[in-house]
Amino acid sequence: MNKQLNRRTVLKTGAATVAATALTSLPTNAASAPGRGGTLRMGVAGANTSDSWDGRTHSDSFMIVHGHGVVFDCLTEVTAKGELIGELAESWSSSPDARVWTFDLRRDVTFHNGKPFGADDVLESLQMHTAEGAKSAARPIIEPIVGMKKLGERQVEFTLAAGNADFPYLMSDYHILMYPAGMIEQAIAEGIGTGLYRVESFDPGVRFVGSRVEGHYKDGRAGWFDGIESIAINDSSARMNALLTGEVDVVNRVDFKIEPLLRANPAVEIFEVTGNQHFTFAMRTDTAPFTDINVRKALKYAINRQEMVDKILLGHGAIGNDHPIGPANQYYHAQLEQLEYDPDKAKFYLKESGMDSLDVDLSASEAAFPGAVDTAQLYQVSAKAAGININVVQESADGYWSNVWLKKPWAAVYWSGRATEDWMFSTNYELGVPWNDTFWENARFQELLLLGRAELDSDKRRNIYHEMQAIVSAEGGTIVPMYANYVDANSTRVTHGPDIGNLWQARRFPHRRTLVDGIGDRWGGCPGHQVNPGQPCPRSGSSRVPDP
Repeated sequence: MNKQLNRRTVLKTGAATVAATALTSLPTNAASAPGRGGTLRMGVAGANTSDSWDGRTHSDSFMIVHGHGVVFDCLTEVTAKGELIGELAESWSSSPDARVWTFDLRRDVTFHNGKPFGADDVLESLQMHTAEGAKSAARPIIEPIVGMKKLGERQVEFTLAAGNADFPYLMSDYHILMYPAGMIEQAIAEGIGTGLYRVESFDPGVRFVGSRVEGHYKDGRAGWFDGIESIAINDSSARMNALLTGEVDVVNRVDFKIEPLLRANPAVEIFEVTGNQHFTFAMRTDTAPFTDINVRKALKYAINRQEMVDKILLGHGAIGNDHPIGPANQYYHAQLEQLEYDPDKAKFYLKESGMDSLDVDLSASEAAFPGAVDTAQLYQVSAKAAGININVVQESADGYWSNVWLKKPWAAVYWSGRATEDWMFSTNYELGVPWNDTFWENARFQELLLLGRAELDSDKRRNIYHEMQAIVSAEGGTIVPMYANYVDANSTRVTHGPDIGNLWQARRFPHRRTLVDGIGDRWGGCPGHQVNPGQPCPRSGSSRVPDP
């Protein structure tokens, strides 16, 4: 579980945290220094033919993994240890009420086209999320900024409508990438960022090839591979087979059904961490029959959550309670009464809605999450006992996020979760935000959202977020049957450091170990494994680090 920064710590986070993290991330002696060279080959799910370098549109793992820190950077980042550090920002500070934030920017950064990074780039990169006609999932993060000011070439100031001590966390959101001012459209078209890898080729929904930027500001602590080649492999079986046959070195979203087979293979290493990733069935509460709270309650009692954890996750997770705050969040409400499978209660609420039975469509696809179709079919069986007839509509994986999600009345969805409660709620549950996939409205919830965001007392904030979780669980339009562990795999030819992050799905490959960018103690070379330079790694048996 990630180490959590409390609210007071976030307010103080800045240069000191960056310096401390940099020191702990560097090898303590030459023997543990990671190697440099070779090309990393990844098989990554979550690709679409509509993919682009426009961070406002990123919603699935392929673009998140390559846009967020590979080709582009953010102002801040959350490390594998759960620490908030600077990426393109060196430090930050706030007014006592957390309304005015000042960020000092790095001086040694250039874009891939040679343009120096500075304050103008930050302002334009943020303003694009609230531009007229822009459809950005980060709009709810940027809209509360009522003033943006350039204090100098390397300093920017943000004034918020209300205090928000989580603001530095929000600047690490994978949508809020930094683009060169005055050429943002070109940067989106060509992939011009400040990241460790420049774009050599990009075929949306098919493949990405990147090469290491020489003289990068992360030199010495990140980017151990000379190149990356990522193949889009949405089909789970094909992705696992690509790892087993040596076509790729790393895969995400391990198929739980064949996880034992992978684990038994001495050439494969499995990684599993608990985070806030959750699988959901989102009902559009602006569309009948989901406008009726009694129908929503009937559906909540008609699902067997434990059966799904046992049969779909095969134990790699835990049951959900119909709200998005997970066990890795600071204010997770572990004492909230658990919603249980109860066909009789489901029948009761169905009758309260004026119906004896219900026929309803549920859209699902493997693009939503591994096993989504099977999960929907289990739901179909359990709901039948309550007089609810669920017709499972198996949707195409390609285009699922543009053609089904937010459009069909009831659909399977996955969420990575967020590092803070406000970040998660404001992304998916705040009234009017682009990714409120249930279109749910609740006056008390919205009131508490604003109170919690500005509250500086930790105990008061805990009470606020506990009440919010209870409201969403009982009344919301989201069914959260389970929290899924992150389970990924790699060839033992690739080694890594001791810490594995649990914030984002798949992005942990290049960023939460030391695989592509190796920031901190993330991936690449043989840090922590190789005893002496040139000698075989005692874990992998290989002295070629990494193997090209």
